[in-house]
Amino acid sequence: MGTPIDVEELRTLFLFEGMTPEQLAEVRASGEVRTYPAGSTVYRAGEPSNALWVLLDGTLRLVRHADGEEVVVNETDYRGSYAGAVRAFATSAGAAAYPTSLHAVTDCRFLRYPADDFAAFVQKWFPMAVHLFDGLYLGIRTTEATVRQREHLAQLGTLSANLAHELNNPAAATVRAAGQLRDRVAHMRQKLGLIASGPVDPEMISGLMAIQERAVEIAAKKRDPLSPLQESDLEDEMIDHLEDLGFDHAVDVAPVFVAAGLDTTFVDDVAAEVGDALPSALAWLGYTLETEALMDEIEDASNRISTLVASVKQYTHLDQAAHQEVDLHPGLDSTLVMLGHKLGEIEVHRDYDTTLPPVPAFAAELNQVWTNLIDNAVDAMKGHGTLTLRTHLDGDHAVVDVTDTGRGVPEDVRGRLFEPFVTTKPMGEGSGLGLDNAKRIIEKRHRGTLTYTTGPGGTTFSARLPLSPG
Repeated sequence: MGTPIDVEELRTLFLFEGMTPEQLAEVRASGEVRTYPAGSTVYRAGEPSNALWVLLDGTLRLVRHADGEEVVVNETDYRGSYAGAVRAFATSAGAAAYPTSLHAVTDCRFLRYPADDFAAFVQKWFPMAVHLFDGLYLGIRTTEATVRQREHLAQLGTLSANLAHELNNPAAATVRAAGQLRDRVAHMRQKLGLIASGPVDPEMISGLMAIQERAVEIAAKKRDPLSPLQESDLEDEMIDHLEDLGFDHAVDVAPVFVAAGLDTTFVDDVAAEVGDALPSALAWLGYTLETEALMDEIEDASNRISTLVASVKQYTHLDQAAHQEVDLHPGLDSTLVMLGHKLGEIEVHRDYDTTLPPVPAFAAELNQVWTNLIDNAVDAMKGHGTLTLRTHLDGDHAVVDVTDTGRGVPEDVRGRLFEPFVTTKPMGEGSGLGLDNAKRIIEKRHRGTLTYTTGPGGTTFSARLPLSPG
């Protein structure tokens, strides 16, 4: 139990200094003075919020509990500092429980003001203030929730736009190649009909089929890429040779033969094999090679789509456990795929430590962190520069570094960069919640640290993640 407080001492506290004698008497009648020795706990987070505590003497410490950690919110010896049921008078306060723990750092004296009496006092003497603060609390809570939701939606919209762009290219290539393939197959059937109806015996047709298979095999082999000049010279040589053989469509077929790796010697072999049927045979062979090239294009485009779908699956981890042992590199790579369209002309360097062991993590949440860090790096470079992703081992922690070659973080926001609503982006382009969210995921959800270094030559964000499960 406590002791009554003197009215004159109440007047010395900034909370009560402007009150009337009647108001002070009402506070004195409800409140009491309680003392706590150094190191003791006044109240713990989660206990019923049944009192407002006002510091009379000593030093207090307020602690918030987050994901198994204690975070010091405030430590002060300022006389009149208050904590506890601060919002007891507000109808929007909701369930009454202390959100923090209050500890006495030194021997302390507190005025304990019961929450019900405090609420009745404020509502009786300051009804307008009750309505104003009630609206203020509700407005802040609603605004923060709305902004965070818009941040997530904006990020989702960016990823969706990038993914749509990345999928559109191979999808359009598949449609275009399929249409061209249909046309080439139709022409190939016609040329085969002409060969079959001409003065060609079955053995010659068999020989032509063998030539066709050899051409396809040659086209399938990997070759060193030709320079534009080399390709042009070979095409000119092929055109001259085909025209010398009396082939009227040399200009159309020569680029196909050169692209497939065929040379003039191969053409001479065909001429020796088919004789007078050479024009139809060369045209048919050209359609065959074009068909193979179109099928390769369709296969490449389809594989690209499959890769994108796999990257989305890897990014979201929809079919995997929320917390698991994670290889960090696929998550980084899938994030680059998701942001591929935004990367533009930025050069990406991967400096991965392939011996890095798996990390116990919430994989989908880590991908949110990589998205924020890479997206910020891209914005900092204005579409031109080098993005470097580096992973390495540091003791019992895995480290992921995201480095850009931008102009660095402005001096005036460096100390507040991880605070909510602080952003270096122009008005309307960023909410300032991305790094706040990233820091929360790394430090609260994964017991790691997220730091950065910056200068005129660029910025590096470093995420350290413990290798041991929490």
